[in-house]
Amino acid sequence: METILIVDDEKNYPPVLSAILEDEGYETLTANSGPEALGVLERSDVDLLLTDMKMPGMDGVQLMEKARGLDPDLPVIVMTAYGTVEMGLEAMDRGAHSYIWKPFQNEQLILFVKQALKLRRVVLENRLLRDELGQRYSFGNLVGKSKAMTEVFAAIRKVAPTDATVLITGDSGTGKELVAKSIHFNSERKDRPFVAVSCAALPENLLESELFGHEKGAFTGAAAKRKGRFELADGGTLFLDEIGDLTPPVQVKLLRVLQERSFERVGGEKPITVDVRIIAATNRDLQALMAAGRFREDIYYRLNVLPIHLPPLRERREDIGLLVEHFLNKYKASRHQGPEVTGVSPRVERLFADYDWPGNVRELENVIERALILCSGSTINVGDLPREFRDSVKNTLHLEGIPADAQLAETLAWVEKSMIQRAMRLSNNVQAHAAQLLGIGKSGLNQKLKKFGLDRDSKE
Repeated sequence: METILIVDDEKNYPPVLSAILEDEGYETLTANSGPEALGVLERSDVDLLLTDMKMPGMDGVQLMEKARGLDPDLPVIVMTAYGTVEMGLEAMDRGAHSYIWKPFQNEQLILFVKQALKLRRVVLENRLLRDELGQRYSFGNLVGKSKAMTEVFAAIRKVAPTDATVLITGDSGTGKELVAKSIHFNSERKDRPFVAVSCAALPENLLESELFGHEKGAFTGAAAKRKGRFELADGGTLFLDEIGDLTPPVQVKLLRVLQERSFERVGGEKPITVDVRIIAATNRDLQALMAAGRFREDIYYRLNVLPIHLPPLRERREDIGLLVEHFLNKYKASRHQGPEVTGVSPRVERLFADYDWPGNVRELENVIERALILCSGSTINVGDLPREFRDSVKNTLHLEGIPADAQLAETLAWVEKSMIQRAMRLSNNVQAHAAQLLGIGKSGLNQKLKKFGLDRDSKE
């Protein structure tokens, strides 16, 4: 139920308005002066302030300004029996939602109240969305403890408060857009738009219109003027994904925007200036494209002000366990039956550690999401994994990686040592867990650690 604070120095007036508004289903609070109203606002959650304009000591506009110090988004309706149109307009210029003259019809008051509260709901929903997005794209969603990811976090912290152009490189599925959103939502532009466009998803004739907009009649099918992504991102961040797929003509136009922050719509002649931060990303080798004459050097150096490289998952295997835990927590709400899934089996851990993850973090997330649906117990076992994943990670011995003259004893010792090292890495050096992964006792693991001269520091 929404709450309305009614303020009027005429003591009989607030109770009358309260009765009218409570009949409409609203909760009301009353006060007879500005200072009294401020006390109510400090103690209570209020969705709308309905105040008289002319009151002794503190008038309605002064009360409105002080109330906004407590809640910047609080809508205010000003009532007046003395004012003129100019006074009402001045109140709106100072931030009032609307003004209403006394005496007024009840229906008129109710209409104004409904309009102001509708605006309040929209503002609160947008605030919640911004908070949710800010949380979703904070560093907490970029999971990793590896050296490579620690360097990524450090780069984000340094670049986020600036307006520097960022170039994010890495294989598909490594999380480049997540990094871009983390930069945006940790910057001063976080309350402004984050607009993303894939340069590989659209043909050249549509991409130019998508980026820069077009005027009515600019080409066949352009039935109306349309703003492009640069204009929509004004004040915020524009994320250009797969920048390496831009064609030469679009590259030329993009270079001008990067240099001057202005452009013309397709079919237009009037320059449009925007305040946009550019973050670009690619999974392609831009230097190789430059050498082949397919990507302009001047654009590359404009984009590559601060580069951030995301490593493939196979190069940061120590992060797999953290990512598995993260995705289990992320998708557990979608599990509608069966016990809560708390982890994966030791055999699944070994499969995950040995797999090369060509689809990177995106592939791991997909595997966990699907396994949660298939799993009937509290632990994900090999049989719960998607069939195509199981088929791709069948344990086969790659003999081509072993020298032809390798002796059996030394090869077996190398395999044994490698498995022990992997188990210790997966268990974060917890010997009891490592022994469980290997299917041996803890005392047996201790002997093997000593045999191979491996670090026996243990987190019991």
